[in-house]
Amino acid sequence: MLKVGDSLPEFIGTNQNGEQIDSQKLKGKKLIVFFYPKASTPGCTAEACNLRDNYSVLKQKGYQLLGVSADSVKRQKNFSDKNGLPFDMIADENHDIIDKFGVWQLKKFMGREFMGIVRTTFVFDEKGICRQVIDKVKTKDHAAQILD
Repeated sequence: MLKVGDSLPEFIGTNQNGEQIDSQKLKGKKLIVFFYPKASTPGCTAEACNLRDNYSVLKQKGYQLLGVSADSVKRQKNFSDKNGLPFDMIADENHDIIDKFGVWQLKKFMGREFMGIVRTTFVFDEKGICRQVIDKVKTKDHAAQILD
């Protein structure tokens, strides 16, 4: 998994509107990249809506937000529209970005083991250097974790 001090990986992803997002064009801005397991599930909705509700504060602090999951563009579009999300939601069905950040890992749930996205948020400075990794995400209070 990416750690503090690492550089923002190079990637091109497709957002909920079918537009290409190039990580190289994000340098020069503070960036929050949050990975979540599945669009429209309770925890992921709580996390995305908390970031939405605090978006103006995050934006005031100079942050750009990018959500990433392995969902399809259509599912990301539905999730974004339904919840009024003002930031890009990347559909990474082929795991290109997920693998570069190292968040596809073995998970355990109700005695079962399986591979999946570990809910993680990475905060990058203007130079594209990772300044914070949040791996114990509080879905209902995530913006506060980022701003602390």
